[in-house]
Parts: sequence; C-alpha cells; structure tokens
Amino acid sequence: MAFELPPLPYAKDALAPTMSAETFDFHHGKHHKAYVDKTNGMLSDKGLEGAALTKVIRHAKETGDKGLFNNSAQIWNHSFFWHSLTPDHAAPSGKLADMIASDFGSTEALVKALVAESTNHFASGWGWLVLDGGKLKVTSLHDADTPVAYEGMQPLLTIDVWEHAYYIDYRNARPGYLEAVTSKILNWEFAAMNLDGKGISRADQG
Repeated sequence: MAFELPPLPYAKDALAPTMSAETFDFHHGKHHKAYVDKTNGMLSDKGLEGAALTKVIRHAKETGDKGLFNNSAQIWNHSFFWHSLTPDHAAPSGKLADMIASDFGSTEALVKALVAESTNHFASGWGWLVLDGGKLKVTSLHDADTPVAYEGMQPLLTIDVWEHAYYIDYRNARPGYLEAVTSKILNWEFAAMNLDGKGISRADQG
C-alpha cells in the first residue's frame, strides 16, 4: 500500500494569523505531498512495498540510501509537526508540567531553550523536545534527520525550521516565527500524550 498525505488535524486556516492557510497550501499541500510522492516512487525498486513508514526510514538509514531516507523521514517529520501545533494552545499541566519544572525550572525556560536551539540551528532542520533517558531534552536535527533513526530518542514535539515553514508568513525572520509558534500554537497536550513512549507510532503509516 502506498503512503498517503495525511490530512491536517485542523482546518488549514485554524492557526491563522500565526500560520496562514496560504502557508499550509504550500507546506502541506506541496512540500509534504512531494515527499510522499517521491517516497512512493522509490519503494518498488527497494522491495519495500507494504512496509511501515518507520521501517522504510530505518532501512534507508542503515543502508545509506540518502534519497529514500530524506523523503521518507520528511513524511514522518511533517506528520508529527502538524500534531505539534494546535489552535487550542494551553499551558503544560500534570506530569509534563512537573517534568518541565524538574528539568528546566519553568515552561518559560524550556521555551527559551527551544527557541534558542531552533534559531541557532544552522541551515535547514528541526527543533525537538524529546524524552531521553527519562529526562526532557531540547535538541535539533539537520535536514531530514529524525528521532525515528535513533534508539532511545522519544519525540514529544517538534518545530520545523526549514525556510519553507516560515517564508510566506515571516519572510526570512526565523526568530519571529519561532516566538509566535511557541507562544500561540504549540501543542503541549500532544507532548504530554507522547510521554507514554509511543510518539513515533503517532506519525507512522503502513
């Protein structure tokens, strides 16, 4: 079964003005779709028809197949990213809030670290909040790289820092984009859900 472009978990204008419907037309409707189409076009030559998306990503990483890795990983990364955003932004609560207080001191400190990591990340990539060794950790990965490829890195939420994530609404102002996303549409409820260690499966297909 071929991979599909997953629907957005909200209407494409639901995050405006922080993220516009026009951005989703391009980012989801064109960029994300292109990764799906390119991955599907490669599967038959690799003998991977019917394999789960995460299996395809790990196979590509292990075999050094950069083309397949870049496109399949970007399907997963973007699928996870859409769920990391919400029109119903609310502060962290419960277990997640307790962990944030323990590992970062405050939500404000965590957000500051995530914005700094993502702003200073050179060129294209992704800012991540992950659970690593039972502790919350802020990190970033380059280009299409993904937690799917790393044993023990459990993703909680992510922010896309490829230029196509913000060039329509923020031109080249990555810091402005990051400040807006983290303060207005970041989905802490999704992050809390992923404390169960099943975050990778929530953007899988197949």
